[in-house]
Amino acid sequence: MVEGAISFGRFRLDLARRELRRDERLVRLGSRALDILCVLAAAEGKVVTKDELMERVWAGVVVEEHNIQVHISALRRALAEDGDGEGRIVTVSGRGYRFLGSPDPPAADNAGAEPSAPVAEQPSLAVLPFLNLSGDPEQEYFADGMVEEIITALSRIRWLSVVARNSSFTYKGQNVDVKRVGRELGVRYVLEGSVRKSGNRVRITCQLIHAASGAHLWADHFDGPLADVFELQDKVAASVAGVIEPALQAAETARSAGRPTTDLTAYDLYLRAHALVWSSARQLPEALGLLEQAIARDPQYGPALAWAAFCCYRLLLDGRSDDPAADRLKGADFAQKP
Repeated sequence: MVEGAISFGRFRLDLARRELRRDERLVRLGSRALDILCVLAAAEGKVVTKDELMERVWAGVVVEEHNIQVHISALRRALAEDGDGEGRIVTVSGRGYRFLGSPDPPAADNAGAEPSAPVAEQPSLAVLPFLNLSGDPEQEYFADGMVEEIITALSRIRWLSVVARNSSFTYKGQNVDVKRVGRELGVRYVLEGSVRKSGNRVRITCQLIHAASGAHLWADHFDGPLADVFELQDKVAASVAGVIEPALQAAETARSAGRPTTDLTAYDLYLRAHALVWSSARQLPEALGLLEQAIARDPQYGPALAWAAFCCYRLLLDGRSDDPAADRLKGADFAQKP
């Protein structure tokens, strides 16, 4: 077991004093992140399992495994040195993590190593800090409060794992790629947005993105008066959560039941419908019609069934359905088909 201090690159980790310095300047880390770094560094390059980290860092405390991924991501950012922060702490698939004094791992230990945090099996999402496009620094509080309300609303969706504010807000003020966010936080989806104030009104724009592919799954905007800021935040947060839940359900259903179709016409109809869904809410009836044509050609086409159910839900939610009772029954039928 290593004791004392460990030097690597421009860093020096004092295990006894629990201090990390870069070029003799103290690097500020959260206590849990520092605990994890000390445990990994003391292992002398050996793999430390997630169970071992849980026992050593959170002894006697019940926490979700996702907490480890969040702190590992924070450590990688803190150890970034000419872009090699991810190389210092390596994820060993199916086992745990390994700390390397050098970002270049020994050739014999390369097998099974991957630099990014594994995405949780449970659907997971991070809400990034919203951009303040108002040109008014005083509106930062509103943008940040809006994100907090959305995180709180989404956290009520029991089957969805939402990254805590402290983790997602480490990206505040940065122009980051959602794929990088997905890798570092181990999430499948990212929600980003902006706030623009004009006079006594404000517009909040949101978009839901699949982190691995960068594909946009949903986008919309919300307008309202600033007369009662808190009421507006509550309203927008509830609306975003209400729309995102079925969007994520559709995406997850398509992901898990995404049986490819051998009918090229059905596939073409599906692609055309998918494009219409996100172009405008007014296009939902046309998109649903195309999806129904695709399902008629291939009744077990999973992605088409999932998005058809989503279209029915959105038509009902937005009050655009010409026949709410029929669309409610159709949506339930689409969602329940194998």
